Amino acid sequence: MGLDIRGWGEGMNTGVAILGSTGSIGQSTLDVVSARPDRFSVKALAAGKNVDRLISQIAGVRPELVAVADAEKAAEVKAKSPVKVDVVWGEEGLVAAATHPDADIVVSALVGFAGLIPTLRAIREGKRIALANKETLVAAGELVMREIRRFGAQLIPVDSEHSAIFQCLRGERASEVARLWLTASGGALRDWSRQEMQGAEIADVLRHPNWTMGHKITVDSATLMNKGLEVIEAHWLFEVPYERIEVVIHPESIVHSAVEFVDGAVMAQMAVPDMRIPIQYALSFPERWPGRGKPFRLSEMGALHFHPPDPRRFPCLGYAYDAGRSGGTMPAVLNAANEVAVQWFLSGRIPFLAIEEILRRVMDMHEPVAHPDLDTILWADAWARETASGLAEKGKVAR
Repeated sequence: MGLDIRGWGEGMNTGVAILGSTGSIGQSTLDVVSARPDRFSVKALAAGKNVDRLISQIAGVRPELVAVADAEKAAEVKAKSPVKVDVVWGEEGLVAAATHPDADIVVSALVGFAGLIPTLRAIREGKRIALANKETLVAAGELVMREIRRFGAQLIPVDSEHSAIFQCLRGERASEVARLWLTASGGALRDWSRQEMQGAEIADVLRHPNWTMGHKITVDSATLMNKGLEVIEAHWLFEVPYERIEVVIHPESIVHSAVEFVDGAVMAQMAVPDMRIPIQYALSFPERWPGRGKPFRLSEMGALHFHPPDPRRFPCLGYAYDAGRSGGTMPAVLNAANEVAVQWFLSGRIPFLAIEEILRRVMDMHEPVAHPDLDTILWADAWARETASGLAEKGKVAR
């Protein structure tokens, strides 16, 4: 749990690579770095298929290298780019962006398991990882943390909850931590009954009350799977056992998380819901720089509410705890099955509550492999995707 406090020299211009630049985290990162051209220069961008947004970003920050999903998108970028830039694609392209020799910081903000390989490669180059891709630690936490230590890389969390805990733990001793408290907004369906959830439409689930995020993470917020994945991530980041990591529903999203110490004191980090705050902290750490968002006024906050999640309405949170405690390949299997089930829901092919049924069935069918290497993790991921797709395709889930 010891915090690595290496920072960047005053006046030094730091190279940044952004994996997932066209997503919500990537866009916020570009807003942060563009405000400090004296301290940051963007060396590489990696995106998927949103070429128009990527072209706009290329014009704004003029990276040396750009990675996209496939050769077709690469040709489109080359044809439309207003400046000369190297364009690569596929997994090799992601790795090239993540390992760019002039990038000191890699912002890992890809969605899902796709972030694992490029993040691992950046770790092996000894870079600072500003981690917004929680699936990297969910699927391969033991391996990733071992590689962090082996290659002397630096891992700074970007998720608002883990950034909050990271900040609260600064200067504290691991032996003095009693419990981590992860706050959750509760998602779009936090006040819905199980009966109401049976009829939840895609638009209902994507109507998050506090944050503007991508579709996948917004669905995960509605099932509380996102919070479950964050529990596993917190376990690896802060070396705290699962029985001392608790989740609490906090609808206002003002307290981003908290640490309880052995003397009964609780330290919490508070801020308005603005992802630029944890992103900037991950980039500037150990310094703090003036922010650009709405000022925080405690007198204007009003009442703040907290209550435990209902496991009967949100069983996915319990599945994540089960997967974390099982260890080995089980978290990778949970993550892969969830990615597949969420995509089936977003395509309109299964109902909302079928997501949790698919997860439970796939987990029940898997015998976890302890201390997996990368090949085993990749196998578990592929097996879980095929199994989850098969269950959904054959109609072996609630309709």
